[in-house]
Amino acid sequence: MTLITSDFGFASTAEQVTEGIDLRGKRAIVTGASSGIGVETARVLALRGADVTLAVRNLAAGTGIAEDIRSTTGSTTVRAAQLDVSDLWSVREFVSKWNGPLHLLINNAGVMATPEERTAEGIELQFATNYLGHFALALGLHDSLASAGDARVVTVSSSGHLLSPVVFDDINFRFRPYEPLVSYGQSKTAAILFGVAASSRWAADGITVNSVMPGAIATGLQKHTGGLKTPPEGRKTIEQGAATTLFVATSPLLEGIGGRYFEDNNEAVTVYDGNGWLSGVAFYALDPTNADRLWEAALPLITV
Repeated sequence: MTLITSDFGFASTAEQVTEGIDLRGKRAIVTGASSGIGVETARVLALRGADVTLAVRNLAAGTGIAEDIRSTTGSTTVRAAQLDVSDLWSVREFVSKWNGPLHLLINNAGVMATPEERTAEGIELQFATNYLGHFALALGLHDSLASAGDARVVTVSSSGHLLSPVVFDDINFRFRPYEPLVSYGQSKTAAILFGVAASSRWAADGITVNSVMPGAIATGLQKHTGGLKTPPEGRKTIEQGAATTLFVATSPLLEGIGGRYFEDNNEAVTVYDGNGWLSGVAFYALDPTNADRLWEAALPLITV
């Protein structure tokens, strides 16, 4: 399989990778769009003409961000809607209110290295937020994505997936000691596996699903780790951090392409030896058997 490469790289910004892209007539949802790279992702989608829904936990904050985006881009089709992806009831409510086609679903919301906590359904919080809620959201919106004819789903993962595969026998840390970064790594591996499984199942519907590593960006995501630890030369701005998401969501190079993982606006190489927080995509995160197993394990969790 030939890796997809582009003329963009580490320093490219969201506006640069979408220059010349016309998204008028396209409808987009961005989860977690009231802070961090989610705001920039939504802003640039609106700038390029998309109708954008900011799916956010804090509706007041999201409404303010939507107003800011409208005023700075001139768009009249930006709004906020309530969604907490860690709460399956909230996911169902959001899905029930969505009507019509959906061209772009950006699974951006996430948490990192949180203290041990479980949802009302008993699911470990990072797995529930970073993977399971987005899985439920995408399945709930499948018909809307299919009706668009050429829909793309982009899930924000992380190089942190290199810290852990999905441990199928103990996803919820019932038997092993809870380690916040291991849990984070598992959830981000699951996010990549979702793209592998969904792309194989939904290709005939014209839906492609890919995942991305945005880079090291100083945001509220690191509040449980004492801030960003990456050296200054390895850090990205918010504008650079949103670039790979938007490249994968809009580039003509990815028409009909799914089940892959991108970093710095290029497809990542597969790695077979652990390298901590470095680069590449772990072989276990692209394994179709793992992807199918996770899909089947997750289905009953979102129907309780």
